[in-house]
Amino acid sequence: MPLSAWRGELVDFGGDAAGADQGCRHVVDGLLLVEDGRIVAAGPFERLQARLGGAPMHDARGLLLMPGFIDAHVHYPQLDVIASPAPGLLDWLERCTFPEERRFDDPGHAEEVARFFLDELLRNGTTSAMVWCTVHEASVDAVMGAARAQGMRIVAGKVLMDRNCPEGLRDTAASAYAGSRALIERWHGVGRLGYAVTPRFAPTSSPAQLAACARLLDEHPGVWLQSHLAENADELRWVAELFPDARSYTDAYDRFGLLRERTVWAHGIHLDDADRERLAAAGAAIAFCPTSNLFLGSGLFDAAAADRQGLRWAPASDVGGGSSFSMLRTLAAAHDVLRLQGQALSALRAFRSVTRDAAQALGLDDRIGSFEPGREADFVALDLAATPLLARRTARAATLEERLFALMTLGDDRAVNQVWVAGEPMKAREE
Repeated sequence: MPLSAWRGELVDFGGDAAGADQGCRHVVDGLLLVEDGRIVAAGPFERLQARLGGAPMHDARGLLLMPGFIDAHVHYPQLDVIASPAPGLLDWLERCTFPEERRFDDPGHAEEVARFFLDELLRNGTTSAMVWCTVHEASVDAVMGAARAQGMRIVAGKVLMDRNCPEGLRDTAASAYAGSRALIERWHGVGRLGYAVTPRFAPTSSPAQLAACARLLDEHPGVWLQSHLAENADELRWVAELFPDARSYTDAYDRFGLLRERTVWAHGIHLDDADRERLAAAGAAIAFCPTSNLFLGSGLFDAAAADRQGLRWAPASDVGGGSSFSMLRTLAAAHDVLRLQGQALSALRAFRSVTRDAAQALGLDDRIGSFEPGREADFVALDLAATPLLARRTARAATLEERLFALMTLGDDRAVNQVWVAGEPMKAREE
């Protein structure tokens, strides 16, 4: 892929988030240079235009160019149960999720859903995601194959459950280990794909299966682990019954050696300071799922406590418990969840959290999440005049913070004008 360029307003975030500006780099008239699917340079047009030579330049003036959004936790097999009502998490799993996931023993069904799912991510400006499959190996093959065809950076894994779950969705400690190992060998490191060992949550994995998860991580140091943690009060009581010797839900996992780098724990609502301290020390991260937590009535994530103890977190859609693929809608919900606790989420922190911070949470900030040279050229063009109300509000905004706050509060998929993955266009707005 030869050198190409995009001229427009640039926003991304550097490594230092200590200040009020969250390490934001903002260039009103910027130039983004891309070659071989990677960022070559980003900065003021006046400074970089001499490097263009005869390279084609795409005129994106009037749009905001930003690194592609990263979804830290999303279930592709739950696509068709999004917006299914339930009184709470455990009921929702039994009535909605488990029956739907049984359908993924059909490779054809899995492939059709995977293609739609990835298209929906891209339509909303999400270029990378940590994805849940089902217990069926075919479900992993489907989403990995579709993501490879799109060139997307996806981390995904087969769900592991060997107790407290329906027949047809149950494996064993041995089959979970063997199936996961085969999938790691088949997909991990292929193109831009990565594998995550994926026990659903402690209540559906026996001690033997959790030990098998640790063995997989030890044998394959480059893979991830994803699971659920401290989402719901009923779930916490259940874990206490199943793991009576554990100090807490977090400790139940820690006893099997599952707290470590490259582990992402969805929710993390009902944690105490000792839990957060242990997670932070291990280098783990929390996927904050605000639309899901509100929809299922699970509780409110305490971002201030996580920040205070150095525990990394990143927003996530958690579709289908979550109610939108849009990271803009997710950020709006995150703001409201924190405001209910007397906490603030600035727009700069919010957009950092779905780009640079999310990349750091997944251990991928050397590859995605910013416009630093050498990063993969996943980026989006955002239209701050996508709707009449958004256009009216942003026209009156005096600062970048105010404009971005309006975008995350009023924006949705309509504000995503176009998406590029490794420098290749993925979406054009439908006229």
